[in-house]
Amino acid sequence: MSTIPLTKRGADLLKEELQRLKSKERPSVINSIAEARAQGDLSENAEYDAAKEKQGFIEGRIAEIESKLSAAQIIDPAALEADGRIVFGATVDLEEVEDGSKVTYQIVGDDEADIDHGLISISSPIARALIGKGEGDVAAVKAPSGVREYEIISVRYI
Repeated sequence: MSTIPLTKRGADLLKEELQRLKSKERPSVINSIAEARAQGDLSENAEYDAAKEKQGFIEGRIAEIESKLSAAQIIDPAALEADGRIVFGATVDLEEVEDGSKVTYQIVGDDEADIDHGLISISSPIARALIGKGEGDVAAVKAPSGVREYEIISVRYI
C-alpha cells in the first residue's frame, strides 16, 4: 500500500472523527439496534433496518479512517524547509495574471481538500501546476474554461 500524504492538521481531524465514531456513534447505533430488536418481528422492522444500515456505514468509515491513518505520511508544513519552493503543505498567495484577482491556497491531501476554506488537493490541476515553483514564477493551469495563468506572490509554510 502506498503512503497517503496528510498535513498534521488533517491527521488530527481524522483522529478526532475516528474517536467520535468509536466513542459516540458506534455505541448509539448499537443501542438503536437493541431497541429495534426488542420490538419483535425484524422482517418488517424499519427501525432495525435503518440502524443496521447506519451501523454498516459507521463500521466502514472506521475501517477507512484506520487504513488511511496507518498508511499516512504526516507532514507538518511549519517544519518544512523547501527554500521558497511550493511543496505539499505550503500555503501560496496567487494573483491571476488576466484579471488581477488574488487567492490563497494551501496544498493538502485528497481527504483534506475544501476549496471553500482555501484547501486544494495535491492531485488537483492547480496544485500540480504549482508544485516546484517559487515566488515570482507564473503557473499555467489547464482549466475547463481554458488555460489560466497565476503569478505566485508568496509561499509560506504554516
